[in-house]
Amino acid sequence: MIILTIVLAIAGLLVGGGGATYYHRRSQGKVAEEAKKELQKAKKEAETLVRKAQEEADRRVDEARKDEQKRRGELKDLENRLLERQEALDKKLDELDKRSQSLRKAEDEVEALKNEIRDIRKKQQDKLEKIAKLTKAEATEKLMQTTERDIHHDLEGLVAKLQNEAKENAEELAGVALVTAMERMASEVTAERTVTSVKLEDEEMKGRIIGKEGRNIQALQRATGVDILVDETPGMVVLSGFDPVRREVARQAMEMLLKDGRVHPGRIEEVVEKSQAQVQKDVVRAGEDAAREVGIVGVPKEILQLLGELKYRTSYGQNVLKHSVEMAQLAGVLAEEIGANVKIAKYAALMHDIGKALSHKVEGKHHHISGEMLRKYGAPEEVAHAAEAHHDDVEATTVEALVVRVADAISGARPGARNISAENFVERLKDLENTASSFDGVDKVYAISAGREIRVIVQPKSIDDLQAIRLARDIANKIESTMQYPGTIKVNVIRETRAIEFAK
Repeated sequence: MIILTIVLAIAGLLVGGGGATYYHRRSQGKVAEEAKKELQKAKKEAETLVRKAQEEADRRVDEARKDEQKRRGELKDLENRLLERQEALDKKLDELDKRSQSLRKAEDEVEALKNEIRDIRKKQQDKLEKIAKLTKAEATEKLMQTTERDIHHDLEGLVAKLQNEAKENAEELAGVALVTAMERMASEVTAERTVTSVKLEDEEMKGRIIGKEGRNIQALQRATGVDILVDETPGMVVLSGFDPVRREVARQAMEMLLKDGRVHPGRIEEVVEKSQAQVQKDVVRAGEDAAREVGIVGVPKEILQLLGELKYRTSYGQNVLKHSVEMAQLAGVLAEEIGANVKIAKYAALMHDIGKALSHKVEGKHHHISGEMLRKYGAPEEVAHAAEAHHDDVEATTVEALVVRVADAISGARPGARNISAENFVERLKDLENTASSFDGVDKVYAISAGREIRVIVQPKSIDDLQAIRLARDIANKIESTMQYPGTIKVNVIRETRAIEFAK
């Protein structure tokens, strides 16, 4: 049984191996046949591609041959045209040569004619000189003299005529220019006063301002040089003083004290110093605003400082800074009307009174000081001259200087613009202060109470109590001998000694 099983297994293996071999050979035959078919197909496609490539190559060769033939034809045509042009140019060159020869021949003929004419003129001139018995130079000189005499006579008549016409029309034209300027420039008329009012929010503040035994109000008056009037007017304190700068410092100090509420001598001195610094800033800002309003740029900082100080200066009751701005506008209009330099005229008119900011510090007339300051700080010479010549003692040599002079007269002559009596009053108070300041040892001098009292603060190290009494008498004697004034003037000499030490 086992043997039979083994025999059957072997037989099965043989049968299976033979079937696999048969199947493998049959599969290989099919693959070879398919490969043969694919190879034939590829050969046919390759032959087709080769044939098409050959046809494409032939076609492109034909096109290239045709393009080459076309280019050769175009080049041939171009060559022919170039040859034609060259022939035309050769013909033109030949013609130009012929014309040049003709021109040279004509020039020779013209030159020969010129020489012939020169000879004829020379012969004629020689004959004329023999007939007139004058050489050419002598005849020319006589002719020039005669012509000059005739023309000079005609010019004299023309100049006289023009001068007469100018005289006849000058006044009318000047009037038209002035009226035009005044019509285009109209400003408010205001008069500066010598008092300033400060409004009080609380009536009890009057007591604080006065202080115990009047210490606060005395300290404030001594620090500012302004007379402070605390009367029965409800809600008001009046600051009286002829110097507007001092009044402005006192006003700002008073407002700061009222706002803070602390009023005592130490605080008053501190606030007054702050007010003075603030007024200094306002001065610079006022100068810059005035220059900007007029349209003048590039003004040196030092000149703007002097210009701003005019905000607190008056001339016959007229604010000097407002007067200067108004003058600059008028000068600009006048300069434009008559064809002068508008910028120079406006610049000089704006700066013409800056000397008044220094008139109490520098000797000389204010317009001379104005010219010196403008030259010192680099302003153009035309501007300095026009500003310096706005009064008659300096001759105006430019049109702009005359324009500034006319604008000054217009601005000051307006009705209500100036107050002569107020200016005289202010000048008297300034003279009063200057008289007291001339003594040695004097620190500060304030004219208060409308000039009825002068307060003199002396240096305690230089003046003792006995010398202070003597100084008061000397000042009073000098005022009596050098000044004219109504009524009496009280001379109040103040000597204050302070001892300061710090606890560390």
